[in-house]
Amino acid sequence: MKKILTVEGMSCHHCVMAVKNALKGLEGVKSVDVSLEEKKVEVEIGGNIGDNKIKGAIEEAGYTVVEIK
Repeated sequence: MKKILTVEGMSCHHCVMAVKNALKGLEGVKSVDVSLEEKKVEVEIGGNIGDNKIKGAIEEAGYTVVEIK
């Protein structure tokens, strides 16, 4: 299953890596793709991860989740 998130606060490749590392640390996350230009994060999950857990990991890394699809 794929989730598409709109994330505010990312401004450089360090931010991209911080978001990727935060999400890859969650059990069940298969892949993470971040578009800095579009402020989008695409997460492929294989387990039963709730939106709140994904949002929490990103916000703990210092970024704001605006929308989850």
